[in-house]
Amino acid sequence: MQRTIGVNTWVWTSPLTDESLAALAPKIARMGFGAIELPLENAGDWDAARAGELLGSLRLRPVVVGAMGPGRSLVDRAGNVPATQEYLRTCLAAARRVGASVVAGPFYAPTGVTWRMTAAERTEIVAQLQRNLRPLVEEAAVDGLALGVEPLNRYETSVINTVEQGLDALGPLLGPGLGLALDTYHLNIEEKRPDAAIRAASGHITHVQVCGSDRGAVGDDHTDWPATLAALDAAGYDGILGLESFTGENATIAVAASVWRPLASSQDELAERSLAYLTALQTD
Repeated sequence: MQRTIGVNTWVWTSPLTDESLAALAPKIARMGFGAIELPLENAGDWDAARAGELLGSLRLRPVVVGAMGPGRSLVDRAGNVPATQEYLRTCLAAARRVGASVVAGPFYAPTGVTWRMTAAERTEIVAQLQRNLRPLVEEAAVDGLALGVEPLNRYETSVINTVEQGLDALGPLLGPGLGLALDTYHLNIEEKRPDAAIRAASGHITHVQVCGSDRGAVGDDHTDWPATLAALDAAGYDGILGLESFTGENATIAVAASVWRPLASSQDELAERSLAYLTALQTD
């Protein structure tokens, strides 16, 4: 199956702004990508209408990516729920204006915040998550949008680490307005069989992010990419494959993503090598 390949602007910069997008988007299009992931770290970082015009002229399909920074949470234990709901409404509004159909991210607790839970405490956390996510899912569905909730590895969250946990926690809400956003980096850490986990999410995959097992380029790592794409075929996923890696040149993002060494000779090379590998793999 041929899928559109995209790239996240976090490969080069953070936070994304109108100025940095104006410089990056044409380069991304020239490289041959067909889609672009647009992180919205804070309201007002970039203008969605302006971005929509630019991306339309370049024929780049947009995906909005949310950032769960300190205090952002849909469970009381980890942050300010009403403020987080308002932030996610801002992300949905940006998606509408820029022409995106998906808003993806780990929309339950701040990235990097972990704590132990008993079975009873986890049941309560899941109940809170469902209750606080429900109005957002309903609003997204009305507008033809979908939220993609991303499981993260155990070092970044204790709420949803695996596909199974995601399906269990979100089950009653899964549908047109809500699915899972799968990331091969986290699948590699948490799933015994990433290909089996992908198949288990069949019908509920809203977005897929890819990168090497070391957060670097796709294709020269130990991930079984043919098996991964075959599993996505079996799951019926025909959406975007979004390359998500990070620059170590920005202090904030380097610390947040634990980028302590160069992941390629340059960020351009990381992006181009990943695109070339995935394009060749999908045309074999």
